Amino acid sequence: MKINEEVNKILIERFGKDTIIALATVNGNIPCVRNVNAYYEDGSFYIITYALSNKIKEIESNPAVAIAGDWFTAHGKGMNLGYIGKEENRHIADKLKQVFAGWIENGHNHFEDENTIILCVKLTDGVLLSHGTRYEISF
Repeated sequence: MKINEEVNKILIERFGKDTIIALATVNGNIPCVRNVNAYYEDGSFYIITYALSNKIKEIESNPAVAIAGDWFTAHGKGMNLGYIGKEENRHIADKLKQVFAGWIENGHNHFEDENTIILCVKLTDGVLLSHGTRYEISF
């Protein structure tokens, strides 16, 4: 089924805030999984990360990714949106700074460094479980 209002509402309730998801990438034939802070909006997850990280290197080589979070698994395409300070990223960067306000200024992120980027995971399909209902979704 195509994503509908009911499913989107569940996704926003679960992931439209600072949330931890597992992000899987591929390095050659080897899957690599790590937990990341993410924010969901309009069929995509957004993650602040470092451009020279292994996850970005793997996505540049193969953009196919998978995610898993609170009773939800999905596939998608990872896209490096570039430096968080770029004008075209201002709208989502401002949201991410609000959503991640509890930890964003802890010294881990260096916003003056142009390698501090936004990773967008554009979802293609997924499975959502909610109150005994299984939704197979396409985005």
